[in-house]
Amino acid sequence: MKKQNFIKGSVILMLSAVAAKVLGAVFKIPLTNMLGGVGMSYFSCAYSIFMPVYAFSVTGLSTAVAAMTAKSQIFGMQENIRRIRRTALLLFSLVGVAGSLLILLLAKPFSLISSGSGEAALAVAMIAPSVLFGCVTAVERGYYEGMGNMYPTALSQVAEGIIRVGAGLWLCGYVSSHGNVLLEYFPYITDVRALTAAAGICGVTLSSFGGLVFFAFMRLVSGKDKSYSGADVSKTGEIASELVKTAFPIGAGSVVTNLTAIIDMATIIGCIGFFGYKGILPAGVGEGDIPRFVYGSFSGIALTVFNLVPSVTNMLGKGILPCTASAWAADNKAELRRNTVQALLTAAIIAVPAAVGMGVLSPQILHILFARQTDEAEICISALRWLMPGMVCLCMSFPVFAMLQGIGKSSLPLKIMLMGTAVKTGGNIVLIPLMGVDGAALSTSLCYCVMLFVSLAVYFRAAGISVAAKPFLCVIYAGVLCGATAYLGADICGRTAGNFWAAVIAALSGGSVYLLSLYLLSVKVKRNKEIPSRV
Repeated sequence: MKKQNFIKGSVILMLSAVAAKVLGAVFKIPLTNMLGGVGMSYFSCAYSIFMPVYAFSVTGLSTAVAAMTAKSQIFGMQENIRRIRRTALLLFSLVGVAGSLLILLLAKPFSLISSGSGEAALAVAMIAPSVLFGCVTAVERGYYEGMGNMYPTALSQVAEGIIRVGAGLWLCGYVSSHGNVLLEYFPYITDVRALTAAAGICGVTLSSFGGLVFFAFMRLVSGKDKSYSGADVSKTGEIASELVKTAFPIGAGSVVTNLTAIIDMATIIGCIGFFGYKGILPAGVGEGDIPRFVYGSFSGIALTVFNLVPSVTNMLGKGILPCTASAWAADNKAELRRNTVQALLTAAIIAVPAAVGMGVLSPQILHILFARQTDEAEICISALRWLMPGMVCLCMSFPVFAMLQGIGKSSLPLKIMLMGTAVKTGGNIVLIPLMGVDGAALSTSLCYCVMLFVSLAVYFRAAGISVAAKPFLCVIYAGVLCGATAYLGADICGRTAGNFWAAVIAALSGGSVYLLSLYLLSVKVKRNKEIPSRV
């Protein structure tokens, strides 16, 4: 297979992530419209327990396999690569089974603790098999990423997105229209929305199974792995030990990151339930449902929009990891510096205008995307704005964490994430009683800002390199011009046009000014030019 450089590999992954996110929006927006705020709380409850277990089992796995494969490839250890793949499949299939069983066992008690009823238990149970499917898929993705081939990961993501949309929405629609009949088969469920949420979760599980089938088909088409002779082969026990040592801190770090969802669920529901809701009560929502309604709106709408761009720039981390591992193994500091500048500047160029645009156009964006959920969208307008600084920092944190892992500092992201989680927890407790759900959004931004600046300082010191500040300042300046233009465009067009056309014209005008500003400031991601002034 032909190896791809960082830029090409990252572009492939980002394009697939964009496609997957579009498919995700096609799935999530109609789902939110069907479920409403309370129904989304059941859906989010399942994700709240699933994501930490899934992240611990899967996230570090693909990274560990990719890093070990890239290092073996740089020294031509082909037989070692084959053994890494085989060992990882065996070891983490067992981990996947354990993770799935854990979620099944915790489905009922977690539902009772998190929502005060057992309504969400079925949704939690339906998502459990995804851990096993995800573990096997992660090994295959890590293998191809380590070999410098990003196409399998990209194609599998798109395949999963298509299955999620098709299966998830069809199942939700069927259950929603036949809910009263189906409730007879689930006597412990009284709310049709809980049953519909479980149907949506079933679509997610089927999509993860589709990813597994995709790689099984690839193995079938490509045939058996070639056998290579040679002495440069590690023992299976040594490979398993290194996989665990590399994957464990990365997976634990991902768990810490995903704990923010549980922190939000506990603190938003708890604080609003204790201190009360200061806003106008939405029509048709009982006072006892307000805490879950606000949390479901925040998690299902504000955080859904917030995660759109980071899920794309996350692919920069996947793209930079094998390049960083190879440059570090070869002790090539010049290549390491070039890769670092490319990754950070690319993330900034994507994240800054997206954050500025979403902040300026948050009313139009939310009312367009969630036209049938006006009460839920109204709650999230200011919260989405408070989330935007954190979105930029999160987008840039992904490649930094990947580069730390590439230079062998796998445990450092975990420590940094723990620090950020402490900020998030304290921020929620202090700010939610004062600001409501906006406080949860602000504490999220503070969390990711702390994580970014600490990780940058640690990485530059560990790698022994530095980069110039000027290109990043130029990106920020261009972003300010983009936001000002978009604001003026939305204000002028909003008087005569509806939300949709005002948002389109504002986005196009702001984006045009941003691109023109970058061109005039000569901010480019350059491969072969070092910048003299360092920070």
